[in-house]
Amino acid sequence: MPKGYAIFTEKVNDQEAMGAYVQAAMPTFIAAGGTVVVAGPPADVIEGQWHGDQTVILEFPSIEAARGWYNSPDYEAVVGQRHAAAACNAVIVGGFEMPSS
Repeated sequence: MPKGYAIFTEKVNDQEAMGAYVQAAMPTFIAAGGTVVVAGPPADVIEGQWHGDQTVILEFPSIEAARGWYNSPDYEAVVGQRHAAAACNAVIVGGFEMPSS
């Protein structure tokens, strides 16, 4: 079963509010088995346009765990703080698994 990843690109408009959101959201993704893989500005945009000034990638044990976290009552209680602090794009994707031969 592939790991699940929640990927966010964010144009932060209120850094203080974003910091408060991070403090509130962190326990929700840790409880769901999530870990932070990436959190910061892109080092280099090498092709096309990149939305925002911050990219965050959270890793979960599975796609279902990532979806479960995002749709959980605990996270739903704080997600509005992120929406108020930044313009965001978000996806949940599965990790790559090498096809068997």
